Amino acid sequence: MGILEVKNVGKRFGGLQALGDVNLSITENSVHAIIGPNGAGKSTLLNCLVGKLIPDTGSVMFDGKSVLGLKPFEINQMGISRVFQTPEIFGDLSVLENMMIPCFAKRDGAFTPNAFINMMKDREIVERAEHVLEEMNMSEKQQMPAASMSRGDKRRLEIGMCLSQEPRLLLLDEPTAGMARADTNNTIDLLKQIKDEREITIAIIEHDMHVVFSLAERITVLAQGTPLVEDTPDNIKGHPKVREAYLGETQDAA
Repeated sequence: MGILEVKNVGKRFGGLQALGDVNLSITENSVHAIIGPNGAGKSTLLNCLVGKLIPDTGSVMFDGKSVLGLKPFEINQMGISRVFQTPEIFGDLSVLENMMIPCFAKRDGAFTPNAFINMMKDREIVERAEHVLEEMNMSEKQQMPAASMSRGDKRRLEIGMCLSQEPRLLLLDEPTAGMARADTNNTIDLLKQIKDEREITIAIIEHDMHVVFSLAERITVLAQGTPLVEDTPDNIKGHPKVREAYLGETQDAA
């Protein structure tokens, strides 16, 4: 049994069947990619995994416990962290201050404005944040305003903020969207490093095949809200149904 088990999940929006009978099993400590053309249901599925949507049918289990009906922060406390398409950082704060906020939340269960006033005096939190920034190769940028960084560095910071909470499952929603190729390759290298150095499961929703084939050990292809096929990257590349539904047009465009 996988660390994340999705069984018979369905979701409708009015007359639109966004997800139909989705079954997905993600093995612990693996990298699993979910791909598919626009409108395939990738984002709807991800939103069902993190509590933003409740499916009409089916179950979503993380480590044997249901996530359905839980609030996003409760799912986060179970050990699931999500990185959104658009980096969710605090642009007016420094890189170090951004990193300290989830460190506080991990230790104290919450973060309040009052905590912010005395934040820099809390050596334990400062040192924890500095350590994570060092892991992310961002130590020299810790005093920069977060808003002034490149998209790739904002993504690196956000991934670090997730990792500071020591999740068991990291969900990445198009982590390289809008990046130049150099930033994309740096993000791929960072995720490889995270996988090598930590006991962590990574699930990626992505349309960039370069990213998918660089990282994934298993790939699930969604088409029209239903899994078309799940297999290893080598087998997915040559699968005629997949090429027809998705990969062919992407490879032509690449």
